[in-house]
Amino acid sequence: MTKEVVLSMASTVERLDELVREYLTYRGFTSTLKYLDTEIKADKEKGFRADKIVDQLQHFIHTYDLAGLRDYWGYLDRRLFSRLEDVYRPTVNKLKISLFRYYLVHAVQTGRQDKSQDFFQKQASELQNQIEWKDWFVLPFLPAADQNPAFATYFSRQWADTFLVSLHNFLSVLFQYMPVPVLLNFDYECQKTAALQEENEILRQRLFALQVDHSQVKKDEEIIHHKLPHYVQNMDRLGDAELDLIPTQRSTSSSSQPRVNSFLSTLLTQSKKAPQKPPPLSGTSPTQSSSQPFKKELGSSQIPKGKETAVVTKDVKNLLSSPVTNEPVSGQQRQKRLQEHGKERKELFAKNTEKKTEAAVPESEPSREISIDQTDFEKTSKPSVEKEGVKSEQPFIVLSQEEYGEHHSSIMHCRVDCSGRRIASLDVDGVIKIWSFNPIMQTKATVMSKSALSLEWAAKPDRLLLLGSGVGTVRLYDTEAKKNIYEISIDESHPRILSLACSPSGTSFVCSSAAPSLNCKSTAMPDIGGKGMNQVPGKLLLWDTKAMKQQLQFSLEPSPIAVNCLAFNHNGNLLVTGAADGVIRLFEMQHYECAMSWQAHEGEVYSVEFSCDENTVYSIGEDGRFIQWNIHKSGEKVSEYVMTPDTTGPFVLSGFSGYKQVQVPRGRLFAFDSEGNYMLTCSSTGGVIHKVRSNGNTLESCLSLGGHRAPVVTVDWCTAMDCGTCLTASMDGKIRLTTLLAQKS
Repeated sequence: MTKEVVLSMASTVERLDELVREYLTYRGFTSTLKYLDTEIKADKEKGFRADKIVDQLQHFIHTYDLAGLRDYWGYLDRRLFSRLEDVYRPTVNKLKISLFRYYLVHAVQTGRQDKSQDFFQKQASELQNQIEWKDWFVLPFLPAADQNPAFATYFSRQWADTFLVSLHNFLSVLFQYMPVPVLLNFDYECQKTAALQEENEILRQRLFALQVDHSQVKKDEEIIHHKLPHYVQNMDRLGDAELDLIPTQRSTSSSSQPRVNSFLSTLLTQSKKAPQKPPPLSGTSPTQSSSQPFKKELGSSQIPKGKETAVVTKDVKNLLSSPVTNEPVSGQQRQKRLQEHGKERKELFAKNTEKKTEAAVPESEPSREISIDQTDFEKTSKPSVEKEGVKSEQPFIVLSQEEYGEHHSSIMHCRVDCSGRRIASLDVDGVIKIWSFNPIMQTKATVMSKSALSLEWAAKPDRLLLLGSGVGTVRLYDTEAKKNIYEISIDESHPRILSLACSPSGTSFVCSSAAPSLNCKSTAMPDIGGKGMNQVPGKLLLWDTKAMKQQLQFSLEPSPIAVNCLAFNHNGNLLVTGAADGVIRLFEMQHYECAMSWQAHEGEVYSVEFSCDENTVYSIGEDGRFIQWNIHKSGEKVSEYVMTPDTTGPFVLSGFSGYKQVQVPRGRLFAFDSEGNYMLTCSSTGGVIHKVRSNGNTLESCLSLGGHRAPVVTVDWCTAMDCGTCLTASMDGKIRLTTLLAQKS
């Protein structure tokens, strides 16, 4: 169903007025803003609100302000009604006549005969030639005008309500269809486009869900209606005993479970060792002669010590011991057997598709008996969907995967804005790309800055991007206008802007600056390699976004050290930082004080984030540990996990002729979904989604996104849209965008 966009003129104008106010405030045009507010208060069109105009007309009538009523209606006639086609002029004239009659009726009802006489004195020259007013000149002199048959209708409440409603509706329709300036149309088109994109996203989800369901049904049909094996296609040459053995042979051969493979390998091994048999004697069918040694080998098979023992069930033994005749098989009997076999096969697979896959027996278990009956056939006939580290019941469905390949060097940062519409990515060559993916993937802007080290989206408005450099400057970049709004100098002694974080309120941002690294001669070039490179002095500064002035400098105890990562909570009251000395500091932003700090890692802290409930903080450090901390008790661990170097860095990319590139983490190393139940991390071949548990020392891998040929160095997870969008950026400059649909549990 198409979602309609119904926007009234009044709501559009009101929204645009607010945007203009915001723009003037942002630019500092206070005088213009004052004039704008003054003119809006004196606006006779009342922001194109029909109810306000009707109220203003009633105000003139109730205060007996005939001059104000005439002037206001004349303004509406010149400003609005004159633009109408001639066919609507009679309607406007009728509304004017009814408006003045409403004024007269109100004056008579309230006993103000002087006002009614004054009306005719001032309006006589205009009304005396109009046939509609011929009988109304006597109204001020009638003793009981409300009882006069000629005027009784106009004194009823129904007539007054009908007139006011008609006037309101006429104005509403006029405002809805009157020509508007381009600026008002732009706002309308933006909201209409947003609604259409939302509708497209919903339809896209439905389409992918239907495709997933269709693929599952197709797989089930392929299982049921698969191609018959070669020995079933040549069934005309088989005898009774071999025909009966076909279901069991097919079930065991199609099984992917280790125990059945062991059983078959044992049979094959022993059958190879079987001695050569003499040719069958006359009177003995080839089928009989070939089935007897198979029966003997199967019945007397011994599995070597240390492996599982396969015990054939009663049904299989009966099949093997069934007598074989050498009587010729007629075509009718053969056709009957084929029909019975097909019926049995369909019933067997119908039961198989209804049951769930059961866990296979681990190879490490001690020797045990395995019964190959109907139940085992159902277990082994389903293909195993488990992979190493990935569960069969995945919490997400991968709707789509796209690749952004505009970068030609390793990515340092890749972030989605608050609205989920734009993405900013920065590589080690200083190339910043601003791009979108909905409805299509396209680059919006490109910024070249060889010294760029960090970036962060502004909260309000979300089109602004903060860019930190290695030469001590921070730029505020407008991604829509494609130009710099401000460029500020932070500190010449601490030129490297390692991290930026914008407050959710949009009024300020925090900047982490550091002294030149010990192993980098040029501060203009980004640092991508070397451990301990940030063991240098640093500063943590708070800047006002609108005034672009430094508000204060945070105290970093016990010593000023470079801060690698920053994160605000949802309302900006708390700020958590991770530094090169391995210390996590929690700042209270109302008083700008460090509430608590603790030694979190051995080595640098690479990435920190608040949990979804904001009672804990997660961190990843140089020591390869992923730790959850209780922020109510300083230094108390909730859980701790040991991660692989592919997840925590430093990241290594090797090539031919001994080429080797090492990059220390710069961007976000992990990201959570909207509810905080799942976490996206880096790996050597793509992103990996883990199930986050409050207890235990291991993370449960749920889904591997894959798709990369180089190590992933930073991730992000956007849940602003209906579908979750995962970003994984790698050292070869490729960025994979994966759209996920959460499965309902």
